[in-house]
Amino acid sequence: MSAVALQQDVEAGVERVRERVAGACERAGRDPASVTLVAVSKGQPAGAIAAAREAGIRHFGENRIQEAAPKIEEATAAGVEATWHLVGHLQSNKAKAAANAFDVVHSVDSARLLRRLDAAAPTPRDVLLQVNVAAEPQKEGVAPDEVEGLVAVARGAANLRLRGLMTIAPIAGHPEDVR
Repeated sequence: MSAVALQQDVEAGVERVRERVAGACERAGRDPASVTLVAVSKGQPAGAIAAAREAGIRHFGENRIQEAAPKIEEATAAGVEATWHLVGHLQSNKAKAAANAFDVVHSVDSARLLRRLDAAAPTPRDVLLQVNVAAEPQKEGVAPDEVEGLVAVARGAANLRLRGLMTIAPIAGHPEDVR
């Protein structure tokens, strides 16, 4: 695909997503400007990331550190300014690499991981606590009754800013069933 065709394709996709977000915000009585669109760039080359950046995307998500690190370096070298989010599961032994590569970590699920991220972060990092709201064994995250303790640990971290919770609801026929 040519660079022009790629840019047009990405712009059209971003516009479709923005329209859906605006519709959902209207139904919820929420300002669309209060929503941060994070484009998951897993498997995409730096050219596609640059095209998304040109289309107005400022936040990119990756789920694997090993895949993301060279991509982030390449995009940065190409002049792509972005906020990078780790959206996949993070093992505590990879906390240092994550703290150095990502601006936001969405998948914090233990006090140990919080402490390691805090110690490794070269500058303050945003984190979200991953909560397994449905107690599904195949999903990562802390149980809802453990959240309060993790919040206390996060609030005591010098280099971490707790920004919220990351949850994945179970699949249900009606959205109201999982609320």
